[in-house]
Amino acid sequence: MLTSVQKEILQTLINLYQSSDGKSIKGEDIAEVMSRNPGTIRNQMQSLRSLGLVKGVPGPRGGYKPTIEAYHALNISISDGETKIPIYCNDKKLEGISVAKIEFTSVPQPDECEAAIKVLGNIKELNLGDMLRIGPTPVNNLGVMGEIVGRDDLDNILLVDTTTIRSIPKQKVGDIATRNVITLQSDYSLKKTAEIFSKNSIDGAPVMEDDDVVGVFTVSDLIRAIAEDNDDATVGDLMSTKVIIINENLKIVRAIEIIFEKEISRLIIVDDNNKLVGIVTRTDLIDSMTNLKQFPIIKE
Repeated sequence: MLTSVQKEILQTLINLYQSSDGKSIKGEDIAEVMSRNPGTIRNQMQSLRSLGLVKGVPGPRGGYKPTIEAYHALNISISDGETKIPIYCNDKKLEGISVAKIEFTSVPQPDECEAAIKVLGNIKELNLGDMLRIGPTPVNNLGVMGEIVGRDDLDNILLVDTTTIRSIPKQKVGDIATRNVITLQSDYSLKKTAEIFSKNSIDGAPVMEDDDVVGVFTVSDLIRAIAEDNDDATVGDLMSTKVIIINENLKIVRAIEIIFEKEISRLIIVDDNNKLVGIVTRTDLIDSMTNLKQFPIIKE
């Protein structure tokens, strides 16, 4: 049975080891994180080595590394080539920290649904009341959002009062894309473009030149031009050239990441020959997650 001090040392070692991309960790670094005497750490390391939980690395760049048994002792799952699950705190991605395990409590009572998040990395800078966004997980594309209501520094666990739990479909963007794409030409007038938008009930379209996508023009661009008395402008004068082109085989989960990373509202889809085949909007992606068949929302 590990003592509380040994568990804390082992957890700190694993946290530092994960964030260092597999480099050995010096006892002094562990002591600094734990605010303990380096001599105490060295003494405890001897015990942990005898238990087969830590191995020593000799030499000037040496130190300590956790063994597989160390992960098992702390109930942390690990596998070769393990994918790191990202964590965002107050919409900022946390570096050097990832999720090891997610366990849900009170699932039959969605108004009280909480998640215990086992974390790899230092959680001491996370505070009660911080809003977390976790995932997507690699296997089922699960995403969890909620507020931190508890923190266990010894076992490196965050207790989160969930606000949203979603499972993003494993489909490709080509599966949900609009295929019959309405396109514009750069020399179209604003009046002609407005007629196209109204007739087809759309709020934006790609702009083409010689079968190539050169921009995107939206209703917002049209309204801005009218407000600024810029009626004589053409689509090419006002279009946004901030165009993100993706392949139709891209997974939906990655498309969602791109939409939010680039702060755009639509993605242009091409086939393997780089020919325009469709378009997918932020609304399309959200709808793909809110399909009831996907069991998308446990609590809102």
